[in-house]
Amino acid sequence: MLVLCLGFGVAVLDQLTKHLTQANIPYGHQVPIIPGFFSLSHVHNTGAAWGMLQGYNRWLIGLSFVMLGMVIAFRRHFLVGSRLAHVAAGLILGGIVGNLVDRVRLGYVVDFLDFLLWGYPFPSFNIADSSICIGVGLYMVTQFKSQEHVMSNPNASSPENLQA
Repeated sequence: MLVLCLGFGVAVLDQLTKHLTQANIPYGHQVPIIPGFFSLSHVHNTGAAWGMLQGYNRWLIGLSFVMLGMVIAFRRHFLVGSRLAHVAAGLILGGIVGNLVDRVRLGYVVDFLDFLLWGYPFPSFNIADSSICIGVGLYMVTQFKSQEHVMSNPNASSPENLQA
């Protein structure tokens, strides 16, 4: 239930912030929040992360559906262990859905978070992108913790201990 609630919340927050961006910031404009570091902008991305694969929207829609299917199909593997794994799955699902809605509805993804890091512009992104990255990072942490448990307790991976 946590996965679905968190995923739904992320997708709704993502769509709300994108709607507010489109309603309040003209396309191509920036609103400095912390000058020289952080701005809100209104950008359209027809590609994937950091503008890769520009113009491959249909392919990216298909990939999004495949990834959603994989997360659902392998949910038992994803959700093994801690509550952190549930949070990771919810963030990933919500992020995929948030960007997928844009791709299907608009033909592009709305990005609006702009940072300058050490004077260099970081590619614009949105709530869905952030959720996917954080979710993947948390999932990796759960996998490392799981490996540490197996390494410190060799009997943890024995067949009799793997029964559910």
